[in-house]
Amino acid sequence: MSEELISETLADEATDAIEAEELVSDRIADLVEYLVVNIVDDADGVSLEVIDGSNSSTIEVTVADGDVAKVIGRHGRTIKAIRTLARALAARLDTSVEVEVMG
Repeated sequence: MSEELISETLADEATDAIEAEELVSDRIADLVEYLVVNIVDDADGVSLEVIDGSNSSTIEVTVADGDVAKVIGRHGRTIKAIRTLARALAARLDTSVEVEVMG
């Protein structure tokens, strides 16, 4: 094999790994978004920001001020359930995730 072919193959594998990592965090974010949008009154006020780290991702969920309490739930039970589902999916995808609610 020529050096050029080897370097192209390595570059392609690195690109595939980066794209796969992005897809993993995007899949988890899609789940979180689906859950949150179906809980709140103002679905248009929901936005997510995914911050990818080296070994984990953080998903920051922003909702309208009136919907923050709905997403958190009584004694934090709703957000705890959302976090549990997100972590379960992340574990299946061999990564870890944190979900934070922003007002």
